[in-house]
Amino acid sequence: MAGAPYERGRGPAAGEQLQQQHVSCQVFPERVGQGNPQQGFFSSFFTSNQKCQLRLLKTLETNPYVKLLLDAMKHSGCAVNKDRHFSCEDCNGNVSGGFDASTSQIVLCQNNIHNQAHMNRVVTHELIHAFDHCRAHVDWFTNIRHLACSEVRAANLSGDCSLVNEIFRLHFGLKQHHQTCVRDRATLSILAVRNISKEVAKKAVDEVFESCFNDHEPFGRIPHNKTYAKYAHRDFQNRDRYYSNI
Repeated sequence: MAGAPYERGRGPAAGEQLQQQHVSCQVFPERVGQGNPQQGFFSSFFTSNQKCQLRLLKTLETNPYVKLLLDAMKHSGCAVNKDRHFSCEDCNGNVSGGFDASTSQIVLCQNNIHNQAHMNRVVTHELIHAFDHCRAHVDWFTNIRHLACSEVRAANLSGDCSLVNEIFRLHFGLKQHHQTCVRDRATLSILAVRNISKEVAKKAVDEVFESCFNDHEPFGRIPHNKTYAKYAHRDFQNRDRYYSNI
């Protein structure tokens, strides 16, 4: 889920920005009134924060999806620093995480992420938003189509719509089930950060779906599982070496 979409241009109108900040503050209460949120000194002693930090570290060091995205961010001039660009916080509702575009920081909801696999998916999802923000200077506030595009890409490429995850959700289907899942997950993510109707969110997803679903950067393919992600990472590294030698 992103704190907000793809267009160089003027900033958000005051009313739109205030509305977006209001929704974000409801979801991420620890960000209220903070220009650059930091963990308090004593927060690291709480079990939920310790677990979040340890799971994050393991994800950054071992997950092939994340390792590829970190390399791609660095290659694009947006190197990621664990202490600067990630923040474990308590969140309201069932939200697992978000990308705060105003601080270029990924929020990890320590009270809602309860296992390593979940952490892997959340970090991957939010890093895709961060990658989009880096490569396209995304304006997350004024054009819902831009937000929809990044949410489609995140749902498509993060493994969130893998067969295993869909079975756990008791969602079954055969023909084009992956596409249906991506549409549904993207719509839900938009509704989590925008005070709009489901119909408006679905319309935005439909309008950008074809082009954004087929944009597989930086993976070069849809990484349906960790094996695909490892191959994609290898190909990315080889591609990077090739262009550096030209």
